[in-house]
Amino acid sequence: MTNMKDIAKIAGVSSATVSRVINNNGYVSHITRQKVESAVEKLDYVPNSQAISLKKGATKTIGIIAPNITETITVLVKNFTLAAQKKGYTVILYLTENDPKKELSALELMRSKQLDGIFLIIRSNDWSTIESYTKYGPIVTWQRVKSSCISSVFIDQYDGYLLGLEHLYATGCRTIINLYSDIRRLNTKSRIKAYEYFCEKYDLTPHSPERFNNINSIQDGERIAHWLDEQKIKPDAFMTSSDAVAAGLVSQAKRLGYSLPEDFSVIGFDNIEISHLLDITTIDYSIHKQAENAFKIINNDLTLQKLTPEELAFTLIVRKTTK
Repeated sequence: MTNMKDIAKIAGVSSATVSRVINNNGYVSHITRQKVESAVEKLDYVPNSQAISLKKGATKTIGIIAPNITETITVLVKNFTLAAQKKGYTVILYLTENDPKKELSALELMRSKQLDGIFLIIRSNDWSTIESYTKYGPIVTWQRVKSSCISSVFIDQYDGYLLGLEHLYATGCRTIINLYSDIRRLNTKSRIKAYEYFCEKYDLTPHSPERFNNINSIQDGERIAHWLDEQKIKPDAFMTSSDAVAAGLVSQAKRLGYSLPEDFSVIGFDNIEISHLLDITTIDYSIHKQAENAFKIINNDLTLQKLTPEELAFTLIVRKTTK
């Protein structure tokens, strides 16, 4: 394997001079630089990027940690990566499959200076464990967290969820089933609070959060459609945990012979591509902008060139699953 000594021998200079040229560090005359660059090209020399990173203390590489691939995570990864690439960064995705050990392995890469920063979409370890790695580089998360050293692009979903509920009420819906994700999560707790406030405001009887909990996927939505089909008294509407759940519910309900919104209404959450394809009313909260903001926060920690994160808000996107 070609090394700096080989280049120095052909160029007729010292190894130290070759190092200054390759690392662009220190003065080298124009003629000498040309000799070294000619030797590099002749020998087809490729610098060891990891060794350079360890020496300089920067890799221009950022890691993204996620448990799996969903449509929402794909949107986050894509837009974070595009923003990072515009500033000359390489982005590497690490999938943990909710395994804390795999997450720690990715975090260790920042400690060993193979990553400059990390965008942690959904965690597997305790926050206290993750916080211990912030001394090696910036960590930004998509989740809600109360931390002095981990930044978050989280948006409290109370207002967005209430926006959807108010739309359902305005279109005549009174019995509304809420399909929650994990009720232990802070996001879901905000949605539950919005629903409880909504019921109190309009003197409606709320259903227990535990009744429809851990509903996260297209398959879960399909299962709810079958549950609906077995009920003698049908609800007026469903507020769902995500567009994926809404898509499963809407698609399976139509296969069972239901018409929307004539028979019941459905609102999704995320405004990802599947909601557009199936004409599902949904709540947009700028997932792509959240991803861009995550990169901006990491960039601002790593460089002097500061980028301003955008202020984000919820928007109701009315389509064909509500009146």
